[in-house]
Amino acid sequence: MSQKEEFFEYINNGYKTKGDFIALGAAMLGEETITDALVKIPLKTLNRHGLIAGATGTGKTKTLQVLAENLSEKGIPVLLMDIKGDLSGLAQPSPGHAKIDERHAKIGFPFTAQKFPIEVLTISEQDGTRMRATVSEFGPVLLSRILDLTETQSGIVAIIFKYCDDNKYALLDIKDFKKVLQYVTNEGKEEIQAEYGRISSSSTGAILRKIVEIEQQGGDLFFGEKSFEVEDLTRTDEDGKGIISVLRLTDIQDKPKLFSTFMLQLLAEVYETFPEQGDSGKPELVIFIDEAHLVFEEASKALLNQIESIVKLIRSKGIGLYFVTQNPKDVPEDILAQLGLKIQHALRAFTAKDRKAIKLAAENYPSSEYYDTKEVLTQLGIGEAFVSVLNEKGIPTPLARTMLRAPMSRMDVLTDKELKNVINNSRLFYKYNENLDRESAYELLNKKIEKVNLAEAKAIQAEADEKEREKIAKEKEKERQREERASRSSSRRRSTAQNPLIKVLTSATFIRAAFGILKKVMK
Repeated sequence: MSQKEEFFEYINNGYKTKGDFIALGAAMLGEETITDALVKIPLKTLNRHGLIAGATGTGKTKTLQVLAENLSEKGIPVLLMDIKGDLSGLAQPSPGHAKIDERHAKIGFPFTAQKFPIEVLTISEQDGTRMRATVSEFGPVLLSRILDLTETQSGIVAIIFKYCDDNKYALLDIKDFKKVLQYVTNEGKEEIQAEYGRISSSSTGAILRKIVEIEQQGGDLFFGEKSFEVEDLTRTDEDGKGIISVLRLTDIQDKPKLFSTFMLQLLAEVYETFPEQGDSGKPELVIFIDEAHLVFEEASKALLNQIESIVKLIRSKGIGLYFVTQNPKDVPEDILAQLGLKIQHALRAFTAKDRKAIKLAAENYPSSEYYDTKEVLTQLGIGEAFVSVLNEKGIPTPLARTMLRAPMSRMDVLTDKELKNVINNSRLFYKYNENLDRESAYELLNKKIEKVNLAEAKAIQAEADEKEREKIAKEKEKERQREERASRSSSRRRSTAQNPLIKVLTSATFIRAAFGILKKVMK
C-alpha cells in the first residue's frame, strides 16, 4: 500500500461518523489534496466549542462563513460577530468562479451556490435590529465583575439592587443606575444609612467613573428596553434552514469594554434561559465570536473566571462557542483547554517572538507522523488549515492539513439597497426597534426628591409666613398702643378746653381774689 493510500485510509477511519456531519474539506498530504479524504465535523460534537485562528489574510473569515452556511443548511441557527463587515454576503448566492470549481473537484464534491436567511443585528448606532439589555438583567454580581469593582464597591452595587427591589425602582438603563448612585450619597444618604448601613461617597464615585467609561463607549444605546429575547436567536425559516444572525460590529474595535460587556451578558442570558439537554444530535445554537481578543484583553481575573465558568457549563444547554482570533495565545489557557474543534490557518514568523508563538501553537494540536506541524504552520496557503475535531466519542481526530471548501454565498458585503431590504423584511426589527423609556428609577427618584424639596420649601415658607404674621401682629399691637396713648392725651386736652369754669377756678387772678376775701373774713 502506498503512502497516499495509507493516508487516505488513515483520514477516513479517523473522521468516520455514524450520525450527521459537516464536510469541511479534504485532507492534504504535502501539497496534494487527497480527493474524497473528507474532513468531517459530527453535528453531535458541535456544542464542544472551538477555535479558528490564523494570521490576517489567511482565510479565517471565509472558514467562519463556510461553517455558518453548513450549520444553517442543517437547520442549526447561528449568531456571528461581523467585526470586519464582510459577512452580510451570506444573504446572496456566490457568483461562482472557475477556481472555486477547481478547488471542489480536488476536494471531491461539486460546488453549489446558494443564499441563506440572515437577521442583521446591532448594539451600536448602525442599522439593524437592536439588541438591548436592562441593568437589572445583569444583576449585581455580573455587573460588578464587568466593572472590575473591589469587594467593597461590589457590596454597594448589591445594596443598590436591593434598595431598588425593595422600593420597586426599576433599573433599566444607565441613567437609572447613575441616579441611584447619586441619590444614596446625597438626598437619600440618611434613608440608606438607616436601612442598609453607611455608604462611602468615595466608593460610589469610583463606581460612577466605571459606569461613565461604558457609557462613553456606547453603553447608553445597549442598556435599556426593549430587552432582546435570546430565544429569537434560535429561529429557522420556512424551509427549515437555521437563521444566521449577523451582529454588525464594524464600529466596535475602539470599544472593547462595551463588546466584552455585551458578550458576557449574552452568554449569561443564554445559559440561564436555555434548558439542559446534554449531548444531543445537534446543537440548539452556535455562536462565533470574531476578534475574540477584544473579549479577553481588558478582562479582569474575576471576569475571566466568569467567562471560563460559562464556557464550561453552557455546552450542556446545547450551545457551541467558537472563538476566532489571530493566534491561540489570544485565548486564555483554561478556556483554550475547553475547545474541542481547532482550525488553524497559517501563522507568519517575522520575529523571534513570532517563532516562539508558532511553536506554542503547534503544541495545541495532536502529533502526526505525516506533518511537521511547526514547519507546515508557516506554509499553509490561503483557504488551507490544520484541522482537528472531536469524533462522536469525544476523542480528537487525526490532525489534517485541509483544503477547505469555498463559501456557497457571496464572499463580499451586501450593497446598501440589499442590506436595507434585509432589515425592512425582518419581523424582529419592528419588535425591538421601538424606543421605550417607561417610568423607572430615574423618574421615580426625581419625583421623590421633588416631593421632598417641595415639602421642605412649604415648611420653610410656612415658617417665614408665621414669622411675618408675628411681625405684623407686633406692629399692629405697637400701633394700637400708640393710638391709645394718643387718644388719652387728646381726651385730656379736649376735656380742659371744653370746661371754662375749671379754667376760671384754676387761674391766678381767681386764686388771689379768693385769698383776699379770706383775709378780710379772718380779721
